[in-house]
Amino acid sequence: MPRIEHELPEAPAEPEKQVRQTGPCVMVIFGATGDLTARKLLPALYNLAKSNMLSREFALIGVGRNEISNEQFRDLMGQQLDKFATSKVDPDLKDWILSRLYYVSGDFQDPKIYPQLVNALNVADRNHHTHGNYFFYLATSPAFFGSIVEHLGAVQLTCQENGQWRRIVFEKPFGNDLESAKELNRKIKTFLREDQIFRIDHYLGKETVQNILVFRFSNGIFEPVWNQNYIDHVQITVAETVGVEQRGGYFDKSGTLRDMVPNHLLQLLSITSMEPPVSFNSDSVHDEQSKILNAIQPLRPEDVLHNTVRGQYGAGEINHEAVPAYRSEPNVPPDSRTETFVAIRLMIDNWRWAGVPFYLRTGKRLAARHTEIAIQFKRAPFILFRDTPVSSLKPNQLVVHIAPDEGISMRFGAKVPGAQMRVGSVEMDFNYADYFGTTPNTGYEVLLYDGIMGDQTLFQRADMVEAGWSVVDPILDVWKTLPPRSFPNYPAGTWGPKEADELINRDGRYWRRIPE
Repeated sequence: MPRIEHELPEAPAEPEKQVRQTGPCVMVIFGATGDLTARKLLPALYNLAKSNMLSREFALIGVGRNEISNEQFRDLMGQQLDKFATSKVDPDLKDWILSRLYYVSGDFQDPKIYPQLVNALNVADRNHHTHGNYFFYLATSPAFFGSIVEHLGAVQLTCQENGQWRRIVFEKPFGNDLESAKELNRKIKTFLREDQIFRIDHYLGKETVQNILVFRFSNGIFEPVWNQNYIDHVQITVAETVGVEQRGGYFDKSGTLRDMVPNHLLQLLSITSMEPPVSFNSDSVHDEQSKILNAIQPLRPEDVLHNTVRGQYGAGEINHEAVPAYRSEPNVPPDSRTETFVAIRLMIDNWRWAGVPFYLRTGKRLAARHTEIAIQFKRAPFILFRDTPVSSLKPNQLVVHIAPDEGISMRFGAKVPGAQMRVGSVEMDFNYADYFGTTPNTGYEVLLYDGIMGDQTLFQRADMVEAGWSVVDPILDVWKTLPPRSFPNYPAGTWGPKEADELINRDGRYWRRIPE
């Protein structure tokens, strides 16, 4: 009899939900004439408006030191949008945005400009029906955070009443050590409730970072093996090819450890390793992230010496072009001891991750621009292949690619065709652009949208910030006590100092080879 193939019927497609627009509001950007506004914030707002996700009842007020008029500010923003937009600019939409721009000039620490800001907000409310909802974005030096909040509080701009909301976004870094982060939290909470505070980490605006939660918790095949029984170790890499460019003065006081680890890398670690939250409600997600950060084993001084590496780039070559040493960059002292590379080995002391090391590395002027999370599983037992030509088995590896290309890849073993038993490694790749197409974005669209909507899931809560600094503080203390002796210790265009390889090699492991 002929064999009859029965196909399972496809489930009916779910109707697409209509895009939910933000509510009416005025966005106020402190530092509005700076680089962040031009390159990220303004193009992100344009993309939200183009996607019909931004309310028609919207206005934007820029606050900055430049003495310019509303018209001059609109002209400047128009030029910046043409230059940095992620897609072709629609003239009508551009005019719509520019017609909603206003400007207040002055020093952020001068109390006189805040009554002027109140007047500008009243004009925006009147002209654009924004209902007294205000979204403040502090695109300034962290040194101004406390002062700006205090001045906003003095003119009642932090008060929520009669159904009107007030929210403030803080760019990173939030503090420069544990004590300063605690003090800043104490100061701003004099004027704001926690649900009004949005501590931003732009890495969490990337699709693949958010997809880690979906990947882990919506697929029944991964979460059961996401633990110490099956995973050997985890590597998190955030590599940059750029140097400090014109930020030498700021960066030399900060360094890579402060600039990258308490926020970006520990956020990636916590999302990768957290327990399943009871829901995707922001507090539920933050509760689990906080538990992970607090479960990281504290580093004693001897642990810092053994489990951390710092580096500083010397002269080298990137993309066949010569680049200067860090100490030769503008506004960097010729004898600077500031690190541009960090590698750390961390352990999480809980039931899921006991005994599984997490290796973190990040640096400037490395061989390639690349951000990824690599999950390496334990090697399969070899006994089955002992009497075959198979001489070794490579462990399975799952890699979440975050930048520049977003996607997920999986490495597993398969038999090589032929008479002999041979095992080869096979890569299965999923790339966002290939599967879903590309949507031009800056990485800030989802963060601005969530901020206006009041969703804090992708922002940091106070206890998370302080837990992150608790991990970093012991390293800062030891490094301050024992200045580096060998800087610069890696040429630009390489993967960092040899000590970083030794850090992971001591455990019988190796950094994943990243394509250059």
